Amino acid sequence: MRVAVVGGTGPFGRALATRLREAGYDVVIGSRDAARAGALAEKIGVEGATNADAARTADLIVLATKADAALETARGLKEQIGSTPVLSVASELHFAPSGVLPTAEGTSLAERLQAELDAPVAAGLHSLAASTLGKDRPPDEDALVCGDDPDGKALALELAERITAGRAYDAGPLASARALEGLTAVIVNLNKRYKGHAGISIAGLP
Repeated sequence: MRVAVVGGTGPFGRALATRLREAGYDVVIGSRDAARAGALAEKIGVEGATNADAARTADLIVLATKADAALETARGLKEQIGSTPVLSVASELHFAPSGVLPTAEGTSLAERLQAELDAPVAAGLHSLAASTLGKDRPPDEDALVCGDDPDGKALALELAERITAGRAYDAGPLASARALEGLTAVIVNLNKRYKGHAGISIAGLP
């Protein structure tokens, strides 16, 4: 399966692309700057392209831009994305003196992406950090994915399970993205307070 990591030149996109390559996927990193994508892609052994070309050729698109660029990027790539399933991994966070807060918006970023695109959108990987994905071995963590389209969600779940040493779990409909994106704020607060690299492990399920 060919996976496009759109906005893939940031820390999370780079770590994810590396892990996907090691898991046996055909990977293309996308960027607004083709030269920048190509330079990074050469370093990690994948293909580089513009975001538009990456999206146009993929079987699954991971939208790995920063949260504040996700909607604009999706709008600009709507034609190239077409009906190709999209996995949203970003979380809108607010940094306050009291700590990191989830978005005050009434809907998740993933739900707003779904409203912009013709493609099915799933949400997931919010508990995985670039620092843990980028280590020598897959992170010993579980991953959660949600979505309304069964086929798109199945592709995202397969991807999540292949890049971790834990399990990938179906967390329900896309509305659950509100909780998954908020989980990122919880994990960042834990990491700041305890100087660690927290992930999640689900107990009590097969």
